[in-house]
Amino acid sequence: MENARSEDIALDVSGKEWARRDEFSRVWQNKLDDAFSDVAPYYDFASNVASLGLCGRWRQRFIAGVDVAPGDRVLDLCAGTNAVGMGLLRKQPRIRVCALDRSEAMQDVGRALARARGLKIETVIGDAHQLPFPDASFDVVTVQWASRHLRILDAFSEIARVLKPGGRFHHCDMLRPESKLVGALYSAYLKACITVAAVAFRSGPGALNCRDYFVRAVEMFYSEEEITELLGQTGFLGVSSQAEAGGIVASHRAVKA
Repeated sequence: MENARSEDIALDVSGKEWARRDEFSRVWQNKLDDAFSDVAPYYDFASNVASLGLCGRWRQRFIAGVDVAPGDRVLDLCAGTNAVGMGLLRKQPRIRVCALDRSEAMQDVGRALARARGLKIETVIGDAHQLPFPDASFDVVTVQWASRHLRILDAFSEIARVLKPGGRFHHCDMLRPESKLVGALYSAYLKACITVAAVAFRSGPGALNCRDYFVRAVEMFYSEEEITELLGQTGFLGVSSQAEAGGIVASHRAVKA
């Protein structure tokens, strides 16, 4: 029964990945850059306000759970405004952090924040699906609040490629809850939050045009169990996870084989 359940999950995530690509590929290619350029100056503050402070708390818990040691080379993927990278450097100053993001506007904010705090973070503007690094380049890779905007199988495969054998991958995102009731309530809450934030921060066309997408991206995303399956499919071992808020948010830890 357990093997049958695992096969069912594998088939489900494979079909879901293609459905996500079909529905969102145009947004990913043509609209997301404008949306994040629009919100970059107030992204962190707006996210925290819209989530009633939970976004910041979840980030702190995520950083606290990331294993880093002196000398580690860390890749913070889809780094946004460098909140995770800065948090890791405060936790362990003797690591080297590289931040990769496709949004120059978000990284402009991130670079300024790191400089203001006297923290050194290498910045790379690039694509999470085609990482510009050699094989086995990093001891740790982190991704938070970003994977629902990615082609997951491609991104996880690239992360596995650039990790050293035994390297650690730490992932956290808003996921699709297993409970349909929790999912429906969360979608309604998310729509309200996005609308309030758009009005309060006077969002421009780039962000406004993606309001429906941000809700649908969560509704069509994976559950905690499905992310575990995807990590196994892309070369990771020892996968563990911890969910919060009824499965709305979950963190995963995995090791490169």
